[in-house]
Amino acid sequence: MKIVKNDNRSKIQKEKIPNAGVSVMSQVCVMCGKKTQVGNQIERRGLAKWKGGVGRKITGKTKRKFKINLQRVRANIEGTVKRIKVCTRCISAGKVTKAV
Repeated sequence: MKIVKNDNRSKIQKEKIPNAGVSVMSQVCVMCGKKTQVGNQIERRGLAKWKGGVGRKITGKTKRKFKINLQRVRANIEGTVKRIKVCTRCISAGKVTKAV
């Protein structure tokens, strides 16, 4: 199955790179599809029990974002050099062959 960009400049096989060639949001890894996640930032007060206190109490929760470590990499894709956004986990795992 081949995916063709709108401008017909490049044809990339879906099996090799899952999200390349498809219009992807700016903060998404092209290889694994990892993106920003949301969670809570927790504020606490008090002294921990192991230090002799009565324990830590939660005084507030606020929403926060866990952003991924994306890098713009010049990679070899089917013999052509392209710039793609890849997370550092995919780079260190060897899923990307860098262009020299």
